[in-house]
Amino acid sequence: MRRTRATAVVGVTALALVVSGCAVVDHVVWGADGAAVIRTTERFIDAAAAGDGASVVCDGHHPELREPEDWAGMSAEEPEGFHAEFWADQAPLEPSWIISLSLPDERVAPGSEHPGDVFYRETDDELCVVDVAWSTVLG
Repeated sequence: MRRTRATAVVGVTALALVVSGCAVVDHVVWGADGAAVIRTTERFIDAAAAGDGASVVCDGHHPELREPEDWAGMSAEEPEGFHAEFWADQAPLEPSWIISLSLPDERVAPGSEHPGDVFYRETDDELCVVDVAWSTVLG
């Protein structure tokens, strides 16, 4: 009986890790704050692709979101703390975090534009978007 119970616990634990694999890996690699940026970015991408990106935008800010199809298939990459020396135009917005986005392979075409980086501000209980930097695929 003891061995069966231990086996069941190990099985349930392994299943939980598989189901939440990305979240666990993000938490281990990027820490709790970085994992929160990734989760928020995935939520923002989904909202923007559905035409509701403004729901994740900070009050009083109006980043360029363009069209919902511009967000289709985008994915979150690596979060990092904001550094004003690299992003002088965004410094007045006082972001806390930045995360790059990845364009799906089928959308990579010279001259195409896509959302490239998202800038977040931390509030008391969440992250919200203050800006989006757009990128152009080079030839």
